Amino acid sequence: MSRPSAIRVARLVAAILVVMYHVTPALAQIKAQARVGPPAWNKGILPISQESYYNAIECGKQGNEDPPCVFYDTGLCQNDDFTLALYTPYKMVAYEVWRAVRQKRPPPMPSYQLAQATRVTIGITPVRGSKNPITNLILKRGGRVVMPVDRSVDDSGGRFTFDYPAFAATDDVTLDLVGRSKTVSCVIAKSVLTQFR
Repeated sequence: MSRPSAIRVARLVAAILVVMYHVTPALAQIKAQARVGPPAWNKGILPISQESYYNAIECGKQGNEDPPCVFYDTGLCQNDDFTLALYTPYKMVAYEVWRAVRQKRPPPMPSYQLAQATRVTIGITPVRGSKNPITNLILKRGGRVVMPVDRSVDDSGGRFTFDYPAFAATDDVTLDLVGRSKTVSCVIAKSVLTQFR
């Protein structure tokens, strides 16, 4: 190859790398952690059952400021751009009871039927001061993408709803939080998934 041809090839490669750098968002990878607290849980997110329903009611009756069994997802996939919150049937029941107890009202009996109809939703909100608004969430299990059954994204954040198998505590899950300027990838290990409720 002549010297002018080698220079043209080098410039072409450099130009391609510059374009790829600007088109592909940066990827930051983190590992998820769940908060643990009584009552102990190791079954992962499941459809509501009589056992988990009454367990959630007891969890909500704690009523303290920040019970880990209600807010087990606090700090999940902690990063500088996004805050995540999981909404599950268990959390729906526990939170409703917790809110009533905190307001000094009698603990309610949340709707079991409504809990049975509830799926798993990941809510994503921007961290204060973040300049990287969410544009998509890609959930992967075993290298395969799992599509949400419902999704909505706007300037205030996003909501992505999945069926239970997406969070089965049988394999690690990766959440790619796709922002406008970069992607944050969060690995949720199987051992952490078992602690989700």
